[in-house]
Amino acid sequence: PAAKIFNSAYTTNLGLALAIQNKKTFWVGDALNHNCIIRAMRIARVPSHHKAIFAHNDIDHLRRIMENDIPDGIERVVVIFDGVFSMRGDHAPIGAINAALEPHRKRFKEGLVTVVDDSHGIGAYGATGRGTEEICGHNVDIMVGTFGKAFGVNGGFVAASEAVVEAVRQKADTYIYTNPLSVADCAAATAAVEIADSEEGLARLKNVRDRIAQFRGGLDRLGLESIPGKHPVVPLMVRNTEKTTRMVEAFGEAGILVVGLNFPVVPEGDQTIRFQINAAHTEADIDAVLSVLERIR
Repeated sequence: PAAKIFNSAYTTNLGLALAIQNKKTFWVGDALNHNCIIRAMRIARVPSHHKAIFAHNDIDHLRRIMENDIPDGIERVVVIFDGVFSMRGDHAPIGAINAALEPHRKRFKEGLVTVVDDSHGIGAYGATGRGTEEICGHNVDIMVGTFGKAFGVNGGFVAASEAVVEAVRQKADTYIYTNPLSVADCAAATAAVEIADSEEGLARLKNVRDRIAQFRGGLDRLGLESIPGKHPVVPLMVRNTEKTTRMVEAFGEAGILVVGLNFPVVPEGDQTIRFQINAAHTEADIDAVLSVLERIR
């Protein structure tokens, strides 16, 4: 195992795609992948006939793509997806993805590679904060992550085999031709990782889980719609632009920061308010948010 640090997870994904793309590579991605994954494929000049998109977390669709849509002459397949989908708070079913891909593992000369961008999972998800792999109990071949979410500082990373990381070092434009992280960023990231991997970090994770359960329980009591999950990102499905805008403004007036997602950021009918719970939130904080929700819903 090896890793390489970049100045953001966004540039990590770009660099990784540039390093592993060639004319005989086929890419498969989830329909709700983050913009940086979509942009990475474009910058790496993946042609349209060398990529396919499966419906969000739809394993049957992924299976059909693997069986029917990969043209002759392909020597490597990259299956890439978010670990936690940041607008929804749900996660990729890594075990089911691996099972769907298993019959094809030996089919391609240069292999079948799974890549997860777990920027919203690492440090915040799982019993010890090890992200979507820990939640699912299954691993991927390449992991991309960030120091900019749970760890609170600049930077991104890719973790993979020594051969992949060496290819990234030699071929990734976003690693070679830009400034590295500062010493201060590296020191802060190291300290944050050490905290996350300590008893203090486990206590913070427990508080996050407790506050998530408290908030979701409150949404249920109020009869409000969300997407099931246990991640700190909790979406409230409003499904109306005017109401979403009005509610976000009301939260702001109450001193509560939430993010409203309206068309075209999300499809018409999927208008959402995104809540993000963190380790500093208290039981009283969550009660205050629920009180505002009860008043303005």
